Amino acid sequence: MPVSREHVVAALRRFPRRPLDRPDLKPAAVGITLVGDGSAFLLTRRAPTLRGHAGQWALPGGRTDPGESAAAAARRELAEELGLALDADAELGALDDYATRSGYLITPVVLWAGDEPPLRPNPGEVSEVHRVPLDVIDVDPRFVAIPESDAPVIQLPILGRYVHAPTAAVLHQFREVVLHGRDTRVAHLEQPVFAWR
Repeated sequence: MPVSREHVVAALRRFPRRPLDRPDLKPAAVGITLVGDGSAFLLTRRAPTLRGHAGQWALPGGRTDPGESAAAAARRELAEELGLALDADAELGALDDYATRSGYLITPVVLWAGDEPPLRPNPGEVSEVHRVPLDVIDVDPRFVAIPESDAPVIQLPILGRYVHAPTAAVLHQFREVVLHGRDTRVAHLEQPVFAWR
């Protein structure tokens, strides 16, 4: 199920993105990096030695530096984590901000990396990297109730396991907005308790 660059740009321009005003949170960005000429995206597993969220499945990303845009931060983190340097013309648009329980305000940025860019994962940050076909996320998510929250935890089945929010929420919104043209919101969806710290 490849999508063209033009289709993604048009879908993101049509989408009324909702930024969040949360100065109490640290600004961060993740990149939904499209490869295979729009047929897949890059998903990583964080290195087990990282201080925060070690071993979790994530989109490449991290904290935004002072004065840095979310898009620039997403491209910088992609280069630091996977050795993939993209120019500003790779930026296609952004989805809604997502506030995490661990104190970050994530802006998801959609990036276009072309066909099969070479990757050089940084072992200090990434233990695995996968090119995940878009049809893998074109499924209905699972929602789980937890006693710690009134909001449902979102889970997406990817690579034989369930991936949770924030990654699952961001990818679900990408599916809804880009693949189906639906203005689905995900900021209310919960993270599992293990991701709260």
